[in-house]
Amino acid sequence: MSGFAPLTDEERAVYEWQIWVPEFGEAGQEKLKNASVLVSRCGGLGSVVAYELAAAGVGKLVIAHAGNVKPSDLNRQLLMTHDWLGKPRVESAERRLKELNPRLEIVAIPENISEENAENIVDQVDLIVDCAPLFTERYAMNRQSVLQKKPLIECAMYDLEAQITTFIPDQTGCLSCLFPHDPPAWKREFPVFGAVSGTVGCMAAMEAIKVLSGLGQPLTNQLLMFDLRDMTFQRNTIQRRADCPVCGK
Repeated sequence: MSGFAPLTDEERAVYEWQIWVPEFGEAGQEKLKNASVLVSRCGGLGSVVAYELAAAGVGKLVIAHAGNVKPSDLNRQLLMTHDWLGKPRVESAERRLKELNPRLEIVAIPENISEENAENIVDQVDLIVDCAPLFTERYAMNRQSVLQKKPLIECAMYDLEAQITTFIPDQTGCLSCLFPHDPPAWKREFPVFGAVSGTVGCMAAMEAIKVLSGLGQPLTNQLLMFDLRDMTFQRNTIQRRADCPVCGK
């Protein structure tokens, strides 16, 4: 997006209730309107992240997700619908997001993030929300986050558990500090309820809103983990590794 666009009367009406939030106001809303966010994969996590950011008034979303809608997507991927089975996921996501917010600019990329495309895709945005399941994708985004100095919201879930943190280049460590190596037990397919991915997806959207607008305190240097089986939450401090090959000095 070029230049700085002020709010229109229509946007003031749509976002009125969140503009009332103390320390956010019209200035915060204008920051969202002029911001761009990458949501990698619009699955169980990414569908909710993208939907909440569209609802909040982020001006531009870049969504990247390969493949077509499958029946097993429908328990959690809330931007996918039954009538779109067999059709591209990003087209379903774009259609649903535009229904919610027709003012939204969307760049729909029918690919998953990789080492080959990460640089160009990250270059188009101000902030990254990593919703990818595989560490090859996550590491590619993490490297570009550090190189291009773009904040990265990192979130994941498994079963009834989830975790989230926010990395800001030159202020925090990075994903490679937290996971120096690809965890061997991590699989492409795993047990999950849509309500679990939706819970952490809403948190990730809120982290992105906070970072973009300057509202509140993001989860920097903190890994928030929770288990919805018994509703327990805990925080662990993330240490920046001086010998990290990605962000170490």
